[in-house]
Amino acid sequence: MKKTTAIKLTSIMMLSTLVLAACGGGGKTDSTDSGSDGNKASGEQLFRVVVQQEMPSADLSLATNTISFAALNNVYEGLYRLDEKSKPLAAGAAELADVSEDGLTYKFKLREDAKWSNGDPVVADDYVYGWQRTADPKTAAEYAYMFELVKNGADVTAGKKDLDELGIKANGDYELEVTLERQTPYFDYLLAFPSFFPQNKKAVEEFGADYATSSDTSFYNGPFTLTDFDGPGTDTEWSYTKNDQYWDKDTVQLDKIAVNVVKEAPTSLNLFQDGQADDVILSGELAKQMADDPQLVIEKDARTSYLEFNQRDADSPYHNANLRKAISLSIDRDAVVNRILGDGSIASTGLVPEGMSFSPTDNVDFADENKDLLTYNKEKAKEYWEAAKKELNIDSFKFDIVGDDTDSTKKILEYIQGAVKENLDGVDVTVTSVPFTVRLDRGKNGDFDVIMGGWGADYADPSSFTDLFVTGNSYNRGQYSNEEYDKLVEASGTTNAGDPEKRWNDMVEAEKILMEDMGIAPVYQKAEAHMRNEKVKGVVTHGAGARYDYKWTYISE
Repeated sequence: MKKTTAIKLTSIMMLSTLVLAACGGGGKTDSTDSGSDGNKASGEQLFRVVVQQEMPSADLSLATNTISFAALNNVYEGLYRLDEKSKPLAAGAAELADVSEDGLTYKFKLREDAKWSNGDPVVADDYVYGWQRTADPKTAAEYAYMFELVKNGADVTAGKKDLDELGIKANGDYELEVTLERQTPYFDYLLAFPSFFPQNKKAVEEFGADYATSSDTSFYNGPFTLTDFDGPGTDTEWSYTKNDQYWDKDTVQLDKIAVNVVKEAPTSLNLFQDGQADDVILSGELAKQMADDPQLVIEKDARTSYLEFNQRDADSPYHNANLRKAISLSIDRDAVVNRILGDGSIASTGLVPEGMSFSPTDNVDFADENKDLLTYNKEKAKEYWEAAKKELNIDSFKFDIVGDDTDSTKKILEYIQGAVKENLDGVDVTVTSVPFTVRLDRGKNGDFDVIMGGWGADYADPSSFTDLFVTGNSYNRGQYSNEEYDKLVEASGTTNAGDPEKRWNDMVEAEKILMEDMGIAPVYQKAEAHMRNEKVKGVVTHGAGARYDYKWTYISE
């Protein structure tokens, strides 16, 4: 065994972290203040945060979205936690893992002073149980596929092998051993991701069907506990309260984080300006208005928003590549980000967002590899539409786009509606705006023609995106399928997993196929414009993974 302080050098070359934390006027990024930097907390340690959507799930096994992961990252803790530079540091583990020379076996010594909020110690069996529960087909966890990189993970998640054959075992209370199916360059980052956190078996069994459906039906091991949460998908107010059982509670300065759901950006700004909120999200129009305010914060996210076409039925018109291309090429992505959003978001050049990952040979941004394939060309769009009409034997076409009911998404969909109708003669477009949780359900159930969805990186590697659109992936909502794409993605995670250059090329070629085929239509890379009270210090933001970490946040009057 050899001690590793992160991931292997060849893997580090393939990863870039995205930390765009609290920044000053005009959206200039700056380093985040930390509670350990010598600055003292003063005044009431209450941080009031406004978010745009309800929390769909507070269950570590079932959570799938940004809102839930931000919450879970603050009330639970895994073996590792990402620091202010998005580097993995030991958290539930007492130190970073010992990793075998072949990169397949990880041995952890757990922190013996870690406790659940009910006072029980956090032990190795809690990690084993948590991983097995998420991988168990009976749980129906959409993130179960992530455990396929663990030994026997694919067979366990498919119900072909027993849960105890998953490659994780407890060697006593405070030693944990994980065996991987294959080398995984980004595994350290996964250990800081909520799906890989421990779970308290006693809580799951005690609360049964009510587990994690309210703040009182779970136990927590993170810096905070979830409080005032009354139900997933419906509650518009909840909070995080300092956890007195947390092993590092002396570092935690905030007593409480109060979260309020407000979907209208002007209302959020009014709350901020009236002193009723400390952190709110602005629309692009409001961000432009507040551009000179020193409390404006621009946070770029490793997240791509895209249109998915429903190809589930054998006779679906969206199997026609020319139709998909016609719709995509009708969209002026620069207009979307500059005229509609105006919040620092950037036009997508492909599926994988920029600034996240770089070539191991020449440090080229992955987003630049296929950047010429995703364009706005209304003349070409018309040509594809004419070809689609002949192939589908139609003269006209009507479709509906489902999207979130936030101000920004509504405006984007209205723009796409107008652009497609203007550029493609005979095409009619309607827009259906629904709450976030409803949009998730409609996507999962295939209840859409076209849907505006998106994906934020779970870890800083292109595979977080390329894995999504292999045949059968649960997040491939439109059920796009391409055999050559599948082969390339599989090779990047198996045959070429230990060869950084070949692995990189596999993923580049896979994205090229997806974009040439227009299996989905990326639109923009998300950024958020925030107004954040200048008294709030030490908010740690991650572009990839769970977005916010308030462990080091404090109020300085």
